[in-house]
Amino acid sequence: MRIDARGLLCPLPVLRLRKVLEDAAPGIEVRLIATDPMAVVDVPHFCQGAGHVMVAQRDLGDGAFEFTVRRGDPRPGNGGPTPSG
Repeated sequence: MRIDARGLLCPLPVLRLRKVLEDAAPGIEVRLIATDPMAVVDVPHFCQGAGHVMVAQRDLGDGAFEFTVRRGDPRPGNGGPTPSG
């Protein structure tokens, strides 16, 4: 699956990624393309906090970055976010 977030500013690229990942099965990989320079900080931070895996990040050379993210498994003990309580 691919998300084209070129031209969108923070926080929209991450919000679009989050929406797609919420509806995806664990292990599915999603590619996000964004031109917002803050995405280089925001996407890895989002992945770490939400229990997803940043598989790859690359500069496309035209002002855009491509992020490949694998959806984490939300079940406790499987690398996904754990319930707080």
